[in-house]
Amino acid sequence: MTQPMLTGIRVVELSTMITGPLTGMMLADMGADVIKVERPDGGDPFRSYGGGEYSAQFCSYNRNKRSVALALQTADGREALEALVRRADVFLDNFRAGVVERLGFSQQRLHELNPRLIRCSITGFGQDGPYAERASYDAIAQAVSGMSSQFLDGNDPRLSGITIPDNVTAHYAAQGILAALLDRERTGRVRRIDVNMLEASIAFMPEPFGYYTQNGEVADAYLRIKNSQAFVFRCSDGKMLSIHLSSQQKFWQQFAAAIGRPELVSIPDYETVAARVANFEALRHDLAATMATRSRDEWVNILEARDVPAAPTYSVPEVMEDPQVVHLGSFTRFRHHTKGDLTTVRRPLRVDGSRDDQPLAPPPMLGEHTTAILEELGLAPGSAT
Repeated sequence: MTQPMLTGIRVVELSTMITGPLTGMMLADMGADVIKVERPDGGDPFRSYGGGEYSAQFCSYNRNKRSVALALQTADGREALEALVRRADVFLDNFRAGVVERLGFSQQRLHELNPRLIRCSITGFGQDGPYAERASYDAIAQAVSGMSSQFLDGNDPRLSGITIPDNVTAHYAAQGILAALLDRERTGRVRRIDVNMLEASIAFMPEPFGYYTQNGEVADAYLRIKNSQAFVFRCSDGKMLSIHLSSQQKFWQQFAAAIGRPELVSIPDYETVAARVANFEALRHDLAATMATRSRDEWVNILEARDVPAAPTYSVPEVMEDPQVVHLGSFTRFRHHTKGDLTTVRRPLRVDGSRDDQPLAPPPMLGEHTTAILEELGLAPGSAT
């Protein structure tokens, strides 16, 4: 196994749920020593989803870390955290603005403890402003950023799907931390990184704002889909198929020929991209009847032979069985000494053509490494918990 790129970098993570933990996990996946500081009385609330303290939600965002349980309301707990800070490269938190400061760890105090420490603070709405004290979770950030408007059916509004603002905020945070580490290495400057869920969500979806500011168009859940000429159809076997024709005329022509309807390219309402965008709903219903005549696998083979961008619309179990996913080794298993075998998603980043440098340690139990970490710091085990 080659040495991971962030070997020797230590991250002290005070965070819960998704934004901070995912940031820490991405750094840990590249070799950083990420120490997750948790409350002794339950730790990260994500641990207990569904009961117990080792939920699927927690495990999804906390591999390759060490857990230390510290009572930060006590002098011994704060002393232990100070000792961790002195030896760290990065201090990561995702609490509301002011929480870390109230614990006694202001920016000034952190700098006094470690002048080379990079701090990354993740909040819902930023460090100041009218919303700074508000609680924020994924659905809140989706709502305020306008993201929800790109998914919801206004006639029957219902939230669905995966977390998005949580995850993209973590990616921006990790990007900022890596840039700050590089800048410290090159110039000696020490940076503070601040990222909030609201701005991260807006930055992740620039296109609707471009539609509005440049074209005067207010994007709804279907504007981008129409412009992209993207479809999903139910096939004869009840399974679904996704097709993305984009703006290239060749894909439309190849698609029409592949489904046995070459006459479509000559119909005025469908002849150009602009016409197909304007008549998208009529076209979608027209095509649906044709796509319902064959099974999903039949259509995949037919469309692939014509180089039409199409793919089966998988369920989660089907993803894990897909031959390309299996070939890539996107999932792997590791063993926890008390919880047994666990399946995890591999880091998507390859280095020099492989992922052999990725650590693969299971998520920690609450306080699993407390004794070892306190001993590393020269503190008596149990004094800070």
